[in-house]
Amino acid sequence: MKTSRRFLGLVAVLSATLAGNPAAADELVHFESAPVKLSPFRIRKANEQGEILPQPQGTPLLGYLSRPQGSGPFPAIVVMHGCEGMRLSIKDLWPKRLVSWGYVVLVVDSLTTRNIKDTCQSYLPDRVFDAYGALNFLSKQGFVDAQRVALMGFSVGGTATLEGTKVEGNEQLMDRKFKAAVAYYPACAGNQGDATVPILILSGDRDNWSPADPCKKRLANLSDNSPPIELDIYKGVYHDFDAPEFKVGRQVFGHIEKYNPDAAEKSIRSVHSFLQKYLSN
Repeated sequence: MKTSRRFLGLVAVLSATLAGNPAAADELVHFESAPVKLSPFRIRKANEQGEILPQPQGTPLLGYLSRPQGSGPFPAIVVMHGCEGMRLSIKDLWPKRLVSWGYVVLVVDSLTTRNIKDTCQSYLPDRVFDAYGALNFLSKQGFVDAQRVALMGFSVGGTATLEGTKVEGNEQLMDRKFKAAVAYYPACAGNQGDATVPILILSGDRDNWSPADPCKKRLANLSDNSPPIELDIYKGVYHDFDAPEFKVGRQVFGHIEKYNPDAAEKSIRSVHSFLQKYLSN
């Protein structure tokens, strides 16, 4: 309990500091994942039995905050990394690009505080709550327009992005909501159904780690009431096609990861247009 109080005190001090001073690019910040709320049934049963329930707590997390010059308020992007963690293009290239477009960027590190090296052979179920914890953190910053924040994820981070913006998912438990979402080569679920916000999905047709076919099936199952989901599929392209660190290409667990400059450039233009469309004033 003492550790938790010290951490919360640090978050409070840091939040106050950020509110009064412009943050430097790539500033390391601390926040918590959104806590898992107790169900009304659990609360009611506890009240009936005179049980005192503990206050739900989030998981301490790290993030890398970058922002444009000026006082804002700016639209913002929460970025979720893939299973290997904070690679160069996620921690450096995409934030610089997004900041140059006028967005505050918070890249969420879901691994370090959990003492996890990677999740490429395991599943980390908390990442939707990590995304909403980052949204809560950004919403308290004076230089962020809390009504214009998008979620952007890569690979399993993209999968978490889709999970966090689906109808009847954990999004309904959250007080604050994202405005739009971008998912690079996520693992789609064909039966996932409607979205809660407009979504852009970007995939390669040779990606056998996160195939595009389930994404097509999901789009075919959308109701007329769903916000739009755009799907860009790039021909002859593998997983991680936007990441220059994979210029040579590599094989991981039987899956090819390879940079494709043409597809990367096309996807970047699509992301730019999509964010302008849904995060503009």
